[in-house]
Order: sequence, then C-alpha cells, then structure tokens
Amino acid sequence: MFSPRKAEQVALFVLWAAAALTILSLVSILGYIFIHGQQKINWEFLTAEPAEMGASGGIFSPIVSTLIFTLVTLALAVPAGLAAAVFLAEYLKKGRIAAVLRFMIEALAGIPSIIFGLFGFAFFVIILKPLTGGWSLASGALTGACMILPTIIRTAEEALRAVPDSYREGSYALGASKWQTVAKITVPAALPGILTGIILGIGRVVGETAALLLTLGGSLFIPARLTDPASTMSMHLYKVAMEVGAMDVCFGTATVLIFTVLLINLAAGKVMKALRQKTIA
Repeated sequence: MFSPRKAEQVALFVLWAAAALTILSLVSILGYIFIHGQQKINWEFLTAEPAEMGASGGIFSPIVSTLIFTLVTLALAVPAGLAAAVFLAEYLKKGRIAAVLRFMIEALAGIPSIIFGLFGFAFFVIILKPLTGGWSLASGALTGACMILPTIIRTAEEALRAVPDSYREGSYALGASKWQTVAKITVPAALPGILTGIILGIGRVVGETAALLLTLGGSLFIPARLTDPASTMSMHLYKVAMEVGAMDVCFGTATVLIFTVLLINLAAGKVMKALRQKTIA
C-alpha cells in the first residue's frame, strides 16, 4: 500500500503524463498538417477558384461557402436552441416531461452525424425539395442545425440554471414580469455560457463532412441563393483526397480550415471575455 504522500505523487505523475500525452498528440497532428500544408498556401491559393475538380487552382469558393453555410446554420440553430433552453430552464424546470425532453436531447447529441445526414437526405433533400431545392445550402444548413441543436440547448440550459436565483428575485421585487426577467436579466447574465455552446456547435458543423455529402450538394461555385448547392472546406478536402488524390491541395485546405476554426474561437473568446467583464460590472 502506498502512503498518502506517495499516492499523491503517483496520481500527480499520472495526471502530468496524461496531459503531456494529450498535448503531444495535438501538437504532432497540427504540426504534421502545417508542415505539409504551408508549402501550398499563398495568396493565389486563397483567392483563386478550384480547377480540374480541385486538383489545381485555389479554394476561394469553399472558404466563402464555409462561412455562408456556418452563418445560415447558426441563424437557424441558435434562436431555436436558445428558446428551447429558456423553456427548459425557466418555465418547465422539473417534472416528468422535462426529464423526458432532457433525455431525448442527450440522446440526439450522441447520434452519429451520418444518421443526421440520412435524415436530412430523406426529409430535406427529397420530401422538401420544392422548398429547399434538393441538394442545396438550405438542406445542408437545416441538417447542420439539427446536428448542433442538442449541444446548444444543453449548454445554454446549464448556463441559465447557473445564474443565481438572487438575480431573478431582485427583478421580481422591482415589479418585472417573468418574461422581462428572462429577457433582460437571466439571458444576458448567461451569455458567456451560451456563447460556449455556440462555439462548440461551430466547431462541429465546420468540420462536418459525412452529413453534408448527402445534403449540401458539393458544388465548387459560391451559392447565390439558399437553394443553390455548395461545398465546405471539409467537403472539398474529402473529395479532392478521395476522387483526385491531390494531397498537396488537401494539406493546404486542412491548414486553412484549422486556422479558420482557430480564428473563430479566438474571436468568440474575445467576445466572451467582454461579456464576462460587462456582466461583472
């Protein structure tokens, strides 16, 4: 048997080893991609359109399509997810119905993305084709919204539940209604946590491939309408790797995709920090 001091040293060593292994794995993956991808990245690669099925040219249209797709997906998912979280945290709270709803949301969060893709293909692409245009930005964004809704709902609900009850009680004491308290006190106080869920959703939807292959269409042109097909950077990377085999383009695209996600996270982190400071003030 280890003494308490020895056991603490062993546990500390195991934790340090696990953390070092995790960081080393991450650095190794990112370093390998960057070393092979930075040779391809230049101004022409970032601003030129793909040519020869993506084997040459640049990735301008996949970059723009990725940003458009992400914004449309968030425009669909964030209001619905926030509304559901407010309903669960502020109005329904406890009970059998709330427990069932939370269980279903947790179950949806664990469903593989390809299942969402099959659902999106069957429902949005085929059944709702007169509205979505079939394989299109609308079908892909609706599928992406379904994928990230559980994450946004659960994260936003936990952020709302973490707001101290004294905030609500103080608002009620001043004569505010339930909705006024939620809209002007509870939700603003929970915004940093809500933003965390949105960031997680962005990370998932930007890097998604399988579900979008069945719904987004894969066009190399920038979509002008919601009913036009499109292709994100992750889809472009997959197609070039599997159908063309131009690995230099794949590594370049992967590097740009990583930096895009990092920039989004950094920007969201700045916003989150500003919101926290505003809440504290």
